[in-house]
Amino acid sequence: MSIAILRLLAMRLMVAVPIVFLAAAVIFVALRLLPVDPAAMSMPPAATHAEIEAKRHEMGLDRSIPIQFGFWLGAVSRGDFGTSIQLRRGVLSLVAEALPQTIELALLAMALAAVMGVGGGIFMFAARRMPLAQGALDLSSTVLLSIPDFLWGLAFILIFGVYFNVLPFTGRLSAAFAKPDVTGFLLLDALIVGRPDMFADAIVHMILPVAALGFAFAPTIVRVLASSMLDVYQEDFVRQSQLRGLSQRRIIVRHVLPNAFLPTLSLMGVQFGFLFGGTLLIEVIYSYPGIGNLMVNAVRNADLPVIQAVGIVYSLGVIAITIVVDSVALVLNPKVGRR
Repeated sequence: MSIAILRLLAMRLMVAVPIVFLAAAVIFVALRLLPVDPAAMSMPPAATHAEIEAKRHEMGLDRSIPIQFGFWLGAVSRGDFGTSIQLRRGVLSLVAEALPQTIELALLAMALAAVMGVGGGIFMFAARRMPLAQGALDLSSTVLLSIPDFLWGLAFILIFGVYFNVLPFTGRLSAAFAKPDVTGFLLLDALIVGRPDMFADAIVHMILPVAALGFAFAPTIVRVLASSMLDVYQEDFVRQSQLRGLSQRRIIVRHVLPNAFLPTLSLMGVQFGFLFGGTLLIEVIYSYPGIGNLMVNAVRNADLPVIQAVGIVYSLGVIAITIVVDSVALVLNPKVGRR
């Protein structure tokens, strides 16, 4: 690992600490201002007022918000995120169980969006001298760009799950399989335990949610890559390459595409951050047991410990994605680190 990458990682980590602290403080305070009583919700319906007050004292809810936040930070620093009010389980174990599922979904969706986006961007750039084709591609990408992921999700359910009935659209695995517990990542665990049939079944269950997210994010990549390639193609070094007799294919593959890919990579990193947080609706629509579904259930039941933990996880996830993308960009173009 180069010194430039180490320096970048150190700077990003230094910035990440206050960002996560601020996000945690905002989430904590906002939740405490909501008109809900976690103590009452954690007690049986027949609990008396005295029992609820005793529970409030036990949970520290009768103290000021800054003191509550301090106690909560102290517990989090020891790895204790509290207990779910609804499920009566440790919040950390719930997040650890759901997070790998969302990571798998987001990675596959981003991979699909990248393949579709890069392929579509190159094709749109190649059609730049054909006005009719260029206009059709512009219109198509604009229409696709206006369709949100949850509409893709609903459309895919109606078409492939209900009308043609060729793909499952609920859950993560068929009822015939028992989920292995090795790393938490189902696809990887299925391969580790030697169950290719389970791996194939998990992939089939992921096709529709992955496609819904991928189709929603691909059009932006298409347009940015095509525009970047067009800008690079007009640079002086491209004309010099043409004068030297290099083929058009070689110029595009060896010079135009690599230079145009860097801004596209930065966009993909930003998109991946949004996609990681945007799996929420898709997970709900497909009954996918990820962290988004966990968050929705927690909000529905005012499960404050779970909401706080998931909020921090989303913050850390976006920061981690930013660090990875910046590191990859630095490897591909060392000049970035000297700005």
